[in-house]
Amino acid sequence: MNLIWNPEDAAPWQDLHARQRGSLQQAWAYGDALKALGVEVHRAQIMQDGRLLGLAQFQCRRLAFYIGLASCSRGPVWAEGTSPDEQRQALRLLKKGIPTRPWRATVFSPEVAAGDAPPQALGGLHRVMTGYSTVVVDLRRSPADLRAALDGKWRNRLVRAEGLQGLQVHVRASGKDVQWLLERENLQRESRGFHALPTAFVQAYIDSHAQRGEAFVVASASRGRQTLGAMLFLRHGRSASYHIGWADEEGRRLNIHNLLLWQATLSLQGQGIEQLDLGGVNTRALPGISRFKLGTGGQVLTLAGTYF
Repeated sequence: MNLIWNPEDAAPWQDLHARQRGSLQQAWAYGDALKALGVEVHRAQIMQDGRLLGLAQFQCRRLAFYIGLASCSRGPVWAEGTSPDEQRQALRLLKKGIPTRPWRATVFSPEVAAGDAPPQALGGLHRVMTGYSTVVVDLRRSPADLRAALDGKWRNRLVRAEGLQGLQVHVRASGKDVQWLLERENLQRESRGFHALPTAFVQAYIDSHAQRGEAFVVASASRGRQTLGAMLFLRHGRSASYHIGWADEEGRRLNIHNLLLWQATLSLQGQGIEQLDLGGVNTRALPGISRFKLGTGGQVLTLAGTYF
């Protein structure tokens, strides 16, 4: 087994990532966007007898003057049939071989569901943080099945929003729409005092794609000259992830996000997207947002945790 660090050809990476419906954090474009913002990123292709076994993308940052952290978030992405023994061997090689400062901690937060016992592939590693939970919607189902899976109250809000008069809804890869939404997001963050990936990441992510339509869609709803709400979804291979959303007071009252998410789901499905990741759920800290995501009928995925 050997590692190819920081390959120049994106095609093998993107092909495997798409086939395995890899996470946003392991997408080639995600790494390119972070590098454009000045983040140190390292990628590794895991090879065995000329066969690509897996992919691992690391974000690196300094914790102290001498110590750094290399984090493989929601990865590696494994090829079908890669055994636990092969995965365990690869993780050891990745920890030893990452080409960054020698005094560093290397951690993995694998795309593995939590269970009663740690995954066999993680043998020898120690969990240092509990797992992240998200809601994943399988778009390989028919629109009728997706709608039937909606929570009753969620579906009722959708029906009411669908019946609104004079409403215009667009789902498109519009640069104007995304800039408008990012401006509202910056104001929203400032007023609420919360932090996330900088909004500049979104433009960097879009710029890393040859075709803008392969990078994102924005779902927006307006009535006359008033935009009631918008949601941004980032595409990565055969998957997409909800990234940010905004609605004004009237949009929230009219359940506009139910309508936008539903219309975006149908549009993404029509573009060949097979999986929609709605992002983190935390029923204690964010009960309203969590209930909204859970109401889609998607599967709750709680990951095994972060391992050192």
